[in-house]
Amino acid sequence: MKMNKKNIFTRLKERRGAVKTGSTSIKVRENRGYKVFLVVNTIIMILISVATLYPFLYLVSQSFSSSTALTAGYNGIIPKGFNVDTYKAVLTQGDFLGYYKNTIIYAVVGTLASLITSSLLAYPLSKRNLKVTRILTPFIIFTMYFGGGLIPNYVLVIRLGLKNTMGAFILPMMISTYYVLLMKSFFAGTPKDLEEAGELDGLSKFGVFWRIALPLSKPIMATMTLFYAVMYWNNWYQAFLYLRKEKWPVAYYLQTIIRGSTATGDQDAQKVATNVRSCSMVLTVLPIILVYPFIQKYYVQGMMLGGVKE
Repeated sequence: MKMNKKNIFTRLKERRGAVKTGSTSIKVRENRGYKVFLVVNTIIMILISVATLYPFLYLVSQSFSSSTALTAGYNGIIPKGFNVDTYKAVLTQGDFLGYYKNTIIYAVVGTLASLITSSLLAYPLSKRNLKVTRILTPFIIFTMYFGGGLIPNYVLVIRLGLKNTMGAFILPMMISTYYVLLMKSFFAGTPKDLEEAGELDGLSKFGVFWRIALPLSKPIMATMTLFYAVMYWNNWYQAFLYLRKEKWPVAYYLQTIIRGSTATGDQDAQKVATNVRSCSMVLTVLPIILVYPFIQKYYVQGMMLGGVKE
C-alpha cells in the first residue's frame, strides 16, 4: 500500500517536470506541442498586458509632461518636460479635494450598504428548500432586463425628498441583480453540515448566516467590495441628476473638465487641457489601483466559485 502511494506521488511530481530520487533527479521531456503552447500562450499574455497597460502609461505620461511638449504634439509613454505644476493646479483649484472627500464618503457608505443588503438578499435565495425562493427569483432576474426608466426614477427620488442628499446618489444603485446572483451561487456552496451543526448549537437562522456563512464567504465578499466600490467611485450620472455642485463626486467634476476641454475650438488649448484632464484621471483612479492588490488573492477565487452553476 505504501509503495502504491509512493508511486502516485512520484507520477504527480513527474508530470510537473522533475522528481528527485536520492542524489539523482529524473527530468521528464516535454513534448513539442506543449512547448509551442507555452510560447504562444506567453506571447499572447504579453500582448494583452501591453495593450492593457499602454493606455494607463500614456495617461500618466500626459499628466507629467509639460504643456509645451503637448502643444508640440508629443504622444509618448515617457513624460517629456517633466513637471508637477498641473497636479498642483488641479489639487488647489475648483475644490478638487472637496469632491474627492465626497467620493470617498459615497464609496465607503455605499459599498457597506450594498454588501449588507445584497448578502441579506442572496443568502435566503441560495436555500432551495424555501418556497419563497422560487417565487422571488424570477422577479429579481426580471429587473436585470427591465427597469422603470429615467423619468419614473427621477420622480420617485424627488417625491421621497432625496434630491441633493447622499441617498439620491446611493439608493438607486444600492443592489445590483447580477452581483446578487453571484453571491447566491457562492452561498449555495456553503457546507450544509456546518449550518446544521450551528443550528444544533442553538444558533438562529441569522446567527448561522452571521457566524458561519459570512466568515466562509471572504472571497466573494472581497470581490463584491471591489465591484461596488468601483461602481460608486466612477459614477457621475446620479450626481448629474440629483446633486448640487457642493456635493459632487470627483467623477462628475472630471466629467465637467472633459466637457470644458473639448468645447473650445482652439487645438493648442485642447492639448493643454489634455494635461489637466490626464492629471484628474490619474488622481481619480489611483485609490482603486492602490486597493486592488490587497484583495487580488480573493478576486479570482470569488469570481470562479461565485460564477459556477450547480
